Amino acid sequence: MEFVYNLVVVTHLLGMAALVGGFAAARPVVSELMVWGARAQLITGVILAGLASAVDSLDKEPDTTKLAVKLGLAVVVTALAEMGRADAKRGKQINWMTDVAGGLAILNVAVAALWN
Repeated sequence: MEFVYNLVVVTHLLGMAALVGGFAAARPVVSELMVWGARAQLITGVILAGLASAVDSLDKEPDTTKLAVKLGLAVVVTALAEMGRADAKRGKQINWMTDVAGGLAILNVAVAALWN
């Protein structure tokens, strides 16, 4: 089960790389890479939290407050990325959505790394 958990961690990190990298590369519009990275982050984050809580052999003790903050940020980032990409496809460029989604994604990485 630890291999499955680690595989989901790799997918989670790849989603983060796509999200933050897409933000850095495609400004001022939300790119497809950013949207797919946000989706991957949200889905794999929920899976990781569930595995950490449910599987005793992983020996993980998740901090539910930290997970709630990260989930809230991930939902907002994903929503902004989806809305920003839809607007970009229609020819609208709403720069604040891209900037806020990218900034919150970076904040989510900081929460993951610095919250002990």
